[in-house]
This record gives sequence, structure tokens and C-alpha cells, in this order.
Amino acid sequence: MTVTNGKRKIRYAVVGLGWIAQEDVLPAFAHTENSQLVALFSGDPIKRQKLGKHYGVKTYSYEEYDNYLKSGEIDAVYIALPNHLHCDYTMRAAKAGVHVLCEKPMAVTEQECEEMIRACLENKVKLMIAYRLHFDKANMLAVEIVNSGKIGNPRIFNSVFSQQVVGDNVRLKEPISNGGGSVYDMGTYCINAARYLFQDEPIEVVALSASIGEKRFEKADEMTSALVRFPGERVAIFISSFGGAPVSTFQVVGTKGDLRMDSAYSYQDELKQQVTINDETQEQSFPAGDQFAAEIIYFSDCVILDKDPEPSGEEGLADVRIIRAINQSAQTGQAVQLGEFKRQHRPNSDQVIQCPESEHPEFVNAADPSGQS
Repeated sequence: MTVTNGKRKIRYAVVGLGWIAQEDVLPAFAHTENSQLVALFSGDPIKRQKLGKHYGVKTYSYEEYDNYLKSGEIDAVYIALPNHLHCDYTMRAAKAGVHVLCEKPMAVTEQECEEMIRACLENKVKLMIAYRLHFDKANMLAVEIVNSGKIGNPRIFNSVFSQQVVGDNVRLKEPISNGGGSVYDMGTYCINAARYLFQDEPIEVVALSASIGEKRFEKADEMTSALVRFPGERVAIFISSFGGAPVSTFQVVGTKGDLRMDSAYSYQDELKQQVTINDETQEQSFPAGDQFAAEIIYFSDCVILDKDPEPSGEEGLADVRIIRAINQSAQTGQAVQLGEFKRQHRPNSDQVIQCPESEHPEFVNAADPSGQS
């Protein structure tokens, strides 16, 4: 993709200073030429003081959000808040005429997604959901291979995405009804990958959740397994888990061969791709890169050039409706039918942006999901 790096820089405020923001979003701005970090928002005064000093930017409490949106000092926000806050903070930014790059999942319900889309359209601001893998070379090459016919007709997608999550992490504090649980957090990647690899939208889901009864899983599922039916009698199967060792892999099985990705959803490890056709296997590896910088560069370019972003709000909505159906099926034990959903745009290799891997900073009052600070 050709990126416009002119004199204009899109000015960003990062809203929410948890692990993902500190680990990846804030350092990513150093790898951009068309984007500038100018402000941070947090409810934690220690985070504001230390991180504001480290990055040399202004800091604010959440109570100051609305006034700052009207200040004229920013062009866009990067929303890295817990899932149930995405809609509210997006709507407020949109009404102030500020563009929005929002972490996934987009929101908790389809209604919230639709409200976000409508608010951004009405206020003529850009809305993009932070699907960083849409800019990743390994994953977009997988799309090309699967849809080239090399492995025949793709029939099966299967995936496991798991990690250990400590009990005081927000992913387990929030009940599923409020956007917590493994499907909102990790299953989103599996769902999105199945959709961009099959280039289609599912029509039915069947799911179940399992737990060994640990206290940390009182509000949210330990793991959920889903079977997702696509048109043409294609099937995607995945397991998302907060109670397993770190695994990130998917496989697409076609009528002539298969494609496998290891560290498929990662941004820290080398991504490995393996294609097997007629018992002959070809392997290649892709170095880790700064996928967060890539998505920020792309979104800033969309603002500068007045282009509609992909992944759009509609892409976020597409996944949220499936997440909701999966959680409903797991709770009721019944299959859930999905209504028709049209998507005109799919990610492809034209969007690939490669940036060098960022150095990982020390955390301030934050820890990764496994509790490592």
C-alpha cells in the first residue's frame, strides 16, 4: 500500500492506559510519520504522571474527555478502554467531530455497533476498528493462497487461541453480558479470520462453554468452543480459552491441500506459514512487526485523503453479531440462526504495511492478561 507521509500529521489522544495501550499502542507512534501522539486519558493519576512525562504529552482524567474533544487540539482518538465503554466514548468523540480508531471487539451488542456507525456517519468522521491483522503480511498472504485455488475448495477452518488470564484481569471481571469472556476477547480473532479466509458470512452457530470451576471463572467463561456454518456447507470450528497455555494457530483444509498458521494472531512472535499440497509441504516464516503502527498509519492516511477505512464499523458489527450468537448458543444449548449480512469489502494484501517491531516498555500499574507486569 502507498502511504502518504506529507507534512500533515493526525493528532491522537489515546483513551485508556491499560496493558494493550502501554505495551503496543503508545510505542507505535514512533514508527509513524503521519501520526502524532498528543494526549493521554486515564483514571489513574500515577499512569497520567509517569506516562505523560515519558511520552512528553498532556494527560487528562476521563472527566475532562468531553471538554478536550472540543479543544481543537486533536483530530482522532484511539479507544483502548474495556469493551463495554467503546460505544459511549466513540459516540462522544463523533459528536465532537473527532475521528475514531476503536479497539476490537467494536462493542458489546449489535445495537451499540449500529449507534457508533450512525453517529460517525452523521457527524462526518472516520470510524475504524483496530483489526491489526488486516495489515499483516502473513495473514493477508494466507487469504491470497486460500482463494487462489491452490488448496482446492476451502472446506474447513479450525483454530485454537488460548492463554492464561489471572482472576483480577478486566477480561474476567466483566460478565459476558457486559463484554467479558473469551469469545469477545480472543474468539474475535478466530471469527474474523474465518470470515476473511472464506470471504463470506456465516449462517448458523452452535457452541458450548466448559470450565473446571475455578473462582476466577465465576463471571466469564474459561473456554468456549464454537462450530460456525458458512454458505456452501463450509464449517469453521474454534476454541477460545482463558485457562490454557498460550496457543495461537489456525488451519484451512481444502479439497487438495491445507494451509496452517502458527502464532497466527500474534504480534510478538515470528509467524509461521505451512502449505501442504499432494503431500509436499512448503514453509515460510514472517518476522514480528509493529502491527499497531501499521493500523495507525493506515487510519491517518484515510483521514488525510478522505478515504473510507477498512476495517470499518460494519466489519466490527459483523463479528459482534456472531459473538452474541455464539454466547447465546453456549448458554441455551441450542443452535442459533444468523440472518443475512452483506459485506462488500474484504481485507487483502494491498493493505499490508510493514513496520519494525517496537521495543516493549515498562508497565505503569498494568500487567498483561497472565499477570506479568
